[in-house]
Amino acid sequence: MSQLSNLYLFAYNSLQAFGWVISLFRVLSSFASTKSFQGAYASAGDLICLLQTVSFLEVLHGAIGLVPSGVLLPLMQWGGRTHFLLAIVSQIVEVQDLPSVFITFLAWSLVWLMYDALPFIKKNNLYADFFSSFHFSYYSFVKVLLVCYPFLWLKLYLHLFKQRRSKLGKLHRKKKN
Repeated sequence: MSQLSNLYLFAYNSLQAFGWVISLFRVLSSFASTKSFQGAYASAGDLICLLQTVSFLEVLHGAIGLVPSGVLLPLMQWGGRTHFLLAIVSQIVEVQDLPSVFITFLAWSLVWLMYDALPFIKKNNLYADFFSSFHFSYYSFVKVLLVCYPFLWLKLYLHLFKQRRSKLGKLHRKKKN
């Protein structure tokens, strides 16, 4: 990999890390000052949405070979998180103050918040106008997504272990030599 590519990746990852540290600080500061899980989205939601949207670059990094991750798994992760943030949390005021948003911003517990959002999605017929020319129910889509998430999560989690094993194996072989 070229020196310019390494410099770019270092800068990108540093900026992302800095943004996530600021987000974590904002969420924890909100919690400390209010002694409540409510307010996590109000304190850091805009920044987290920006960071997550920009993280599409990670998909592009894999697509152009800048990193060896490929495209599919980063796209699945980006798509799931972005959908969660931009389509559900940012659009449904009633779920923004749920404790699950606080937990999600700390640990990305996607399934719980989407499950909590289902009654509001159905009640508000969320995105009905957007999908009016298609025979499509966003409520049904989220229900199917919730059923699929454990399998998608498992695939991503196992891939993470495979990557770690591969990386640690290389380090172990280098130490032996």
